[in-house]
Amino acid sequence: MKHICVLFCLLVAVSLYAQDKSYRVVFDLTSRDSLDQKAVMRWVHEITTSNPDAQLEVVMYGKGYELVMPEKSAYLADVNAAAKNPHVAFKVCRVALKNNNIDRSRIIADAGTVPDGIYEILMKQREGWGYIKVGH
Repeated sequence: MKHICVLFCLLVAVSLYAQDKSYRVVFDLTSRDSLDQKAVMRWVHEITTSNPDAQLEVVMYGKGYELVMPEKSAYLADVNAAAKNPHVAFKVCRVALKNNNIDRSRIIADAGTVPDGIYEILMKQREGWGYIKVGH
C-alpha cells in the first residue's frame, strides 16, 4: 500500500509538471554589437506577437547595457515599445555599470537593474526559464 501511495504522488507531481506550459525566456546580452541588439529585439517582438502571455527578460552585462542607453542604442524605439509590455523586462547588471563607470541615470527609466547579471540568469534558469545567448 505504501508503494502505491508513493507511486500515486509521483504520478501527480509529474502530471502537474507536464501541465506547466508557460513560455518564459531569459536572454543573455553581453555585446554592444548592433546586430546582437537587432536580434534580441526581433526575438522579443516575434515572441510577444505570437505568444502575448510569454514572459521575457533581457539581462545585459558586459557591454550589453548599451541597448538601453539613449545615446548608444541603435534600437531604442523598439526597446521603449517592448518595455511597455508588462511581460517584458530589461535588466542591467550593476557590476557592469560600475566596471564601466556608467551612472544609472544614463540608462532608460524602464530598464531595471540587478546586482549581478550572471546570477540573475542563473536564478531564472533554476526557476525553469529557458535561456538564450544573444549572438549572430
